[in-house]
Amino acid sequence: MYLISNEIQLNVYLFEDDSYWPVREFRGAFVATVANIDWPSSRHLTTNQQKNELINLLEKLQKLNFNAIVLQVRPAGDALYSSKLEPWSYYLTGEQGKAPSRSTIPLEFAITEAYKRNFEVHAWFNPYRARSGSNSSVGLAQNHIAHIYPQYVYKYGHDLWMDPGASVIQDHAIKVFLDVVTRYDIDGVHIDDYFLSLSVSGTDFPDSHTYSSYKQSGGNLGLTDWRRNNINTLIQHLSTRIKTIKPYVKFGISPFGIWQRGYPHGIHGFNSFTSLYADSRKWFKEGWLDYVAPQLYWQIDPPAQSYPALLDWWLDQNTHQHHVYTSNYASAVFAKHWSPNELVRQVQISRSRDSRKSFGNIHFSAKVFVGNMHGMSDVFHANVYTSPALTPEMPWLSCPNPPKPSNVKTHGYNVFWTPDTSGHVRSWAIFHFIAEVFGLVTVLPQDSTSFTATEIVSYVIVSVSRIGKQSTEESFTIRLNSSSVFG
Repeated sequence: MYLISNEIQLNVYLFEDDSYWPVREFRGAFVATVANIDWPSSRHLTTNQQKNELINLLEKLQKLNFNAIVLQVRPAGDALYSSKLEPWSYYLTGEQGKAPSRSTIPLEFAITEAYKRNFEVHAWFNPYRARSGSNSSVGLAQNHIAHIYPQYVYKYGHDLWMDPGASVIQDHAIKVFLDVVTRYDIDGVHIDDYFLSLSVSGTDFPDSHTYSSYKQSGGNLGLTDWRRNNINTLIQHLSTRIKTIKPYVKFGISPFGIWQRGYPHGIHGFNSFTSLYADSRKWFKEGWLDYVAPQLYWQIDPPAQSYPALLDWWLDQNTHQHHVYTSNYASAVFAKHWSPNELVRQVQISRSRDSRKSFGNIHFSAKVFVGNMHGMSDVFHANVYTSPALTPEMPWLSCPNPPKPSNVKTHGYNVFWTPDTSGHVRSWAIFHFIAEVFGLVTVLPQDSTSFTATEIVSYVIVSVSRIGKQSTEESFTIRLNSSSVFG
């Protein structure tokens, strides 16, 4: 019997044409719903058209060996799921508060279809944006936050923003997050980089009356520290309460890639600590996040925002040995005329730091790969994601161990096993053993009970839990003219 423990699995590579490929790697794509960036591509599509579009998106990503989507479910105080707290999203039907037809719940449908293809689903929330484009003619539903708490929703720049300093806003946001965690079978909760709006030149964020109330109640923090503390409080509370409800649900954030100018030395650019009031380093160093996905949306070589220098700095902040999944700017192939090879090199750099918990990438956004823009899909399939991968294990999370595959039998090239009845199996992974190297052949969904091999070699099959924990393996060998072979 072959031993392929979780610890070893993180560093096992598949040997193909003198190249090694990770067996464990987070390969995510951001699926943005705001402004119909990725899905649905139009608010004027019928429900069936939107469903077919999502299936097409998932199937194309599956063929490219992705294994996770980060789906935006709350772009601006609205919902891509059935909610008693917030209205249906405008980006679904063209009218905020109008439900999609045939009682379809987009998030629920996405989860079902994603799980069929072994994708993790991380529900992506914007915590404080109330509307994208405050000058828009789009009407707000009566149960939108701007109508419920108009005194705490402000026009700032081109958008409407909620006030993080108001306790009712904080409470509402936490209820929204936890409602999704409770009612939907998601793998993770994800927050993007917008906490307070990007600074509007010459205009301070209009939260002076909320800050005055804080001071009058005995608060002693300065304005900027108070703003950061409000956001810190949200992150800390979410971290604790998500795990109270479902200890296996992952919590991650994709902050702006530069925490502060000069960190690391020589880095220049937008300062998220002072401008977005996002103390993202603190969230990671305190262990509140299971993964951080810094948005390193710059090229490798320019020193002012050096991709490898910033990645190494984020890895240095990982005091709890959690995971780093870099967010990469795939859309730059058309937005900034980058070569796809720039993104290939970035993934290679991320992989080269795997011993420091750099375990993957999340690409913004899915449409670049779905549409094969500038040949991106072709390049990645040939050079980057050439074979399937399991997502990395998070051993600090909690869920029951998956049972060992049972009653594994072969008949010719076909392999069969007993269906899972425990409810603790998320997927099945099959490895072959060639030239003393384990190679991941395929990852199959939980309801699978068979596999067709293509080579007469030794194999092992393991079950995998939703946090990446592997069962003890069962070995089998393909031998023609044999009806049943074990071990």
